[in-house]
Amino acid sequence: MKSRLPKFAKLTHRQRRVRYAVRKAAWAAVVVLALGLLVYGDRRGLFGFAPKPDYQKYHLQTFQVCRVVDGDTIDLDIPDGGYSATRVRLWGVDTPETVDPSKPVQHFGPQASDFVKRAALDQTVRVELEATSTRDRHGRLLAYVFLPDGRMLNSVLVAEGYGYADPRYEHRYKASFERLQRQAMEARAGLWKDVRNEDLPYYYRESLKLPQ
Repeated sequence: MKSRLPKFAKLTHRQRRVRYAVRKAAWAAVVVLALGLLVYGDRRGLFGFAPKPDYQKYHLQTFQVCRVVDGDTIDLDIPDGGYSATRVRLWGVDTPETVDPSKPVQHFGPQASDFVKRAALDQTVRVELEATSTRDRHGRLLAYVFLPDGRMLNSVLVAEGYGYADPRYEHRYKASFERLQRQAMEARAGLWKDVRNEDLPYYYRESLKLPQ
């Protein structure tokens, strides 16, 4: 007795191509959706941390330096909240004070400010941030600033003796800055030529042996 099950016609070559194209498009849509969900989850902090909004706005972007406040503080020509410019505190470096009304002008402070003006004022610089630490307690942007010639301004200040490697905070270049400071001390570069113990920042006065 012959089977009464319906017989299905074989797909034509064109029909097979259409079915293959539909499946391929469906898989592509699934992959795109999955990638989109991963990016969204990463930005929302589902995989460890959520980058600060500053990270998207400033990291690896270029801006013009419109003002030099002192050796370790500059302004960039991009609005920041209610301010017309963004104030930047150079990460990991501390230069002698020149503008703090509560402190006298410190040893080698004017030289550090003058150097930064010559190197960076009106120049277009590239900014790097730490994803999870973008502001200091004063609301200033914490950044590594790269000059047009590719040098990092932060490290140049330490290497040439215009400032100190700040040991108080952790960051990715901390070990490098400390090494540059040791080399600057040995070479008696910049402020290290004649700095006295009382000239040092409070965090170095009892722990740093000055060059003889």
